[in-house]
Amino acid sequence: MNIVVLYNTVQKPAATQTRSVITLEDLRRWVLDGSFVRHLFKYDNVELLTCRMDFVPKPFMVALLLKLMSRRHCALRDEKGPTRAVTAGTLAESLSRFLKDLKGKAVLLRKAGAEVETLAAGPFPPRPRNPIDFSLSPAYLRTDLWFGVTSGGSVGHIAGVLNNLDTFGGKPVFLSTDAVPTARPDIETRYIRPDRRFWDFEELPSLHFNETFLQAAQEVLQVRRLSFFYQRYSVNNYSGMELARRHGIPLVLEYNGSEIWINRNWGKPLKYEALSERIEMVNLSYADLIVVVSEPMKDELVARGIDPEKILVNPNGVDPERYSPEIDGSAVRSKYGLNGKLVIGFIGTFGKWHGAEVLAEAFGLLLEKNPRYRETLRLLMVGDGVNMPLVRKANERFRMADCCILTGLVPQEEGPGHLAACGMVASPHVPNPDGTPFFGSPTKLFEYMAMGKGIVASRLDQIGEILEHGRTAWMVEPGDVGSLVAGLERLVEDEPLRKRLGEAARREAIEKYTWREHTRKIIERLRKRCGEG
Repeated sequence: MNIVVLYNTVQKPAATQTRSVITLEDLRRWVLDGSFVRHLFKYDNVELLTCRMDFVPKPFMVALLLKLMSRRHCALRDEKGPTRAVTAGTLAESLSRFLKDLKGKAVLLRKAGAEVETLAAGPFPPRPRNPIDFSLSPAYLRTDLWFGVTSGGSVGHIAGVLNNLDTFGGKPVFLSTDAVPTARPDIETRYIRPDRRFWDFEELPSLHFNETFLQAAQEVLQVRRLSFFYQRYSVNNYSGMELARRHGIPLVLEYNGSEIWINRNWGKPLKYEALSERIEMVNLSYADLIVVVSEPMKDELVARGIDPEKILVNPNGVDPERYSPEIDGSAVRSKYGLNGKLVIGFIGTFGKWHGAEVLAEAFGLLLEKNPRYRETLRLLMVGDGVNMPLVRKANERFRMADCCILTGLVPQEEGPGHLAACGMVASPHVPNPDGTPFFGSPTKLFEYMAMGKGIVASRLDQIGEILEHGRTAWMVEPGDVGSLVAGLERLVEDEPLRKRLGEAARREAIEKYTWREHTRKIIERLRKRCGEG
């Protein structure tokens, strides 16, 4: 018997009679509930499949667990090909690195704290500097320690801004930890990878990465004249502040929500929460311009003492040429046997707020209410994520595996083709569990609009502000399964309504919500804040 452990990978090998397939989270759960003992030396071959084998979290512990499960061969494999055997020698090397990092842990925390306090001493805006020369290149900083991300809202947002910056000035230089799908190939891109220090410890790699990123960025940028820095904020990162200070140019900070809140409410609290919050606040205070995607995000920042004048509320956007009614979805329809069927589409990362499980339940109830739909209607759910198990449970409960197609993750480039295969689409977002306003600006919403599809959507904060019931979408109550069933049924039964809503939504997207317009608003506000040479 063999076993494959998956971590952050697009490839999803199927389980067979001789091979089990689990995730790294499953392995962690075995350890926590004590069931791991049943797997000791149980498997002939144990393999961890990942997108980047050097960046597996807690590498020593993971390698040790894999070795304890194996009777013969044990290895880490990168999905692009390279393999590294786990042996007594590699375990000893990994243990040595773990002990060295353990010894340096306190030093790193003290150093990071001191550097942040130095930056916190200011000066903060307004600070004297020359007006911006927008003919010079801006530098876009992507410092997230996430690798192998092939699709999702972050990909769309990064590529959307990056691809349009030179419409309003010099061509950007992109400094990133990893490739971003759909980013223009003609944009100069420099990859800055973290080293392997502190990967056995939670949150410490992100603190250590500041030094790595700063040094590499300075080597790339030191002889260049730049217009401004644009950073997509990532937890514990303050390299954008330091680079802006050294170069004497503005910092635009893209803020997509507090990592402290997200971890506290949708995961587990950060281990060094106080330090992380201090870094987040210093970034927000230092930045010349903060770009957020929704009014609730602005309200949160103002409540924390951030000057409202430097906050730009700028909803997400779409590339209306990439997402268009002209896209051919016939290949996807053929692949999944959708020809002759009306398809309800959903695309997303199945997060806590996406409502994928609510949509699955509503679809099951719709089939129960209208049994004839089992022959004519299909639900195409594109993506994967933490709430996928709830979607699968709904599929089993309503016995609709033949009516609900779960594609798993697909590359960003293939998203439009999957949406083109649909006759209507759903955005069933749910409220935050703690009652706070929904702070998102779903990229799928704007992609749906640009595709010209009839949309059934939750009337939830920004979604309910952008879409108009009966004109650009059919709105339903957030988290209300019965309301969603009724909305889906209305569009299923009314083809002219689907067409009219889709056409109006497409016009609205082109007029107001392209990535070019999104980027124009950033540059316009930056001009007002910092001047132009």
